[in-house]
Order: sequence, then C-alpha cells, then structure tokens
Amino acid sequence: MSWLDAVNWDANGLVAAVAQDAASGRVLTVAWMNREALAATAAEGRAVYWSRSRQRLWRKGEESGHVQRMVEIRLDCDADAIVLQVEQVGGIACHTGRVSCFYRRLTEGTWETLDPVLKDPQDIYGALSAARGCMDTDVLEQLARILEQRKGADPAQSYVARLYAGGIDLIRKKIGEEATEVVIAAGQPDDTALIREVADLWFHTLVALAARGLDHAAVLAELARRFGVSGIEEKASRP
Repeated sequence: MSWLDAVNWDANGLVAAVAQDAASGRVLTVAWMNREALAATAAEGRAVYWSRSRQRLWRKGEESGHVQRMVEIRLDCDADAIVLQVEQVGGIACHTGRVSCFYRRLTEGTWETLDPVLKDPQDIYGALSAARGCMDTDVLEQLARILEQRKGADPAQSYVARLYAGGIDLIRKKIGEEATEVVIAAGQPDDTALIREVADLWFHTLVALAARGLDHAAVLAELARRFGVSGIEEKASRP
C-alpha cells in the first residue's frame, strides 16, 4: 500500500493543501492537490498543486519564480488536509505580489488590507498573465461558488435563483439578449460599454453552465486543449 493511499481524497480526488512558512509559521496560501501533485511535491522537493481552473498540475513559481521549496509535509488527523512547511523563494506567495494570500483582516464588518504589495504583479507575470492569475484564482472560483449557493436561494430575493427557476429557456433568452448587446457595443467607440456587456455575457453563460452542473474549469480545460491546434483544423474536427 502506497503512502498516498492513506490520504482521504475527496470525491474529486483532491485534498486541501496549506502552505506555511517554515521559519515564521505564517500561512502563505491554500491550494489543492491530487495524487499526482502530492507525489510530485515529495519527489521534486517543491510545492506542486492541482489547478482546478486550468485542470492541470501547477508548479508553484513556474511563472513568477516564487518557488516553494519543501521542508516538511504533514497530514492531519482526519487525513483530509495537508500542511506544507516551505521556504518561500522571493518572499512572495500571493499572485497579488504580497507575502501571503491572507492579507485581509475582518475589522468592524470590513475587510481591511494589511500587507503591502512587495512587487507589482505585472512585473512578476506580465500584464496578460497577471490578469489571468487573478481571474483564475479569485473571480471565477468565487463566482462559481456563489452560483452554486444560489441554487437554494429564494427567487424573490436572488436574480440568479430567478434564472434557475425560469429554467434553461429563460437563461438562453438572457444569453441571446446579452450577446446582441455585445455586438452593438463592439461597433461603438466606448470601450467601457463593451467591457461591461462582455462581462454580462460571460456571467449569463456561467449561469448556464452551473444550471447544467458544470463550471468555468471545463471551459478553461477545453481552451487549453486547443493550444497548438489550428482553428481551422479544430472546427473541421467537430462532428
């Protein structure tokens, strides 16, 4: 029996992994590992996670250089959480350029930002990668959780719950309306209007995915699959 069999993997084959600075004890980040990621972490001596949004292994620091060198790996009493004692290269663990991903504290009903940005994310990743990192780890995953929660909400109190209650035909109608508005905005000089309309369109397509029990990770995985494939060839391969 492998030591990996002792881990209580969840229904998706994942386990939560908390990265902690071995010297200071500060929690740096929380991510997910599958069996392959945990095995790679132990073998390579660096933190390797499973990216749910990209649906692939993610070696911490592969783009930023902020590698997490392994000092110790611990398993909790229920075997459903991993703690990684690490040496954080560069002193930055968060994609926002801060020491830790946990840089906000609840103060009198408001999330107060405590930690300064040590390095501009655009200087770490470049503009496109920085935006993608923020979208992958923050916005899309938070939105996916909210859309799932709204399935049990009161349609009189929640717009998303109202869409779910209206069924897929109502959701399709809203997507059609938002797509038309994107087309109109794309023909106008107002960049802000186009960005807002695209955001509306994305939102309603995410609702459609959630209504079918899917989320953004499936779409990102499909986009990743197409890298290196000609668009003409990809279209031709469809039935």
